[in-house]
Amino acid sequence: MTGEARQPMTGGRKLEEVENHMEREILRMEVESRSSNEEFARVAVAVFMSRLDPTMEEIDDVKTAVSEAVTNAVIHGYQGKDGIIYIQVAIERQLLSVEIRDLGVGIRDVEKAMEPMYTTDTTGERSGMGFSFMEAFMDEVQVRSAPGQGTCVIMKKRIGR
Repeated sequence: MTGEARQPMTGGRKLEEVENHMEREILRMEVESRSSNEEFARVAVAVFMSRLDPTMEEIDDVKTAVSEAVTNAVIHGYQGKDGIIYIQVAIERQLLSVEIRDLGVGIRDVEKAMEPMYTTDTTGERSGMGFSFMEAFMDEVQVRSAPGQGTCVIMKKRIGR
C-alpha cells in the first residue's frame, strides 16, 4: 500500500451519506380506525420521540396534536366505519415529523375545514377546533386531501430549541 488515504468501506456510498442516513429514524405503524387506538397512537409517538430528550410540554403538545389528527381520521375520515390509519413518525436531528393518513371520505374544502370552529358535525358534539389545536401545538401543519381519496396531515415540531 502506498501513502494513499483510504475511504472506509460503506457499500459504495460516501461515509457522509451513510452518517446522514443514520441520523434519520422512522417509525411506521397502521392502526384500525377505532377511537380506542387514539390513545395508543399518541403514546407510541411520545415514546418514539423520547430519544430527542423532549420537555414534558413538548411531549404533551405532540400527544395532543396526534390525538386530534387520529380522532379526525376516525370520526370524519372513516365516519365510524372500518378503515386503517397510517402513521409515520420521523426524527431527523431535532426535527420531529408526524404524518397521519387515512383513505376515508376526504375533505372537500381543506381551507374551510382548517378554520377555527368549523365543523361538519350536526350533533353538536364536535367543536371544530381539531386543526386549530394541531396548529397551536406544532410548528407546522400541512393538510392534503381530496374527496373520496382520504386525508394526509403532516405535522412538524422542532424539539429542544
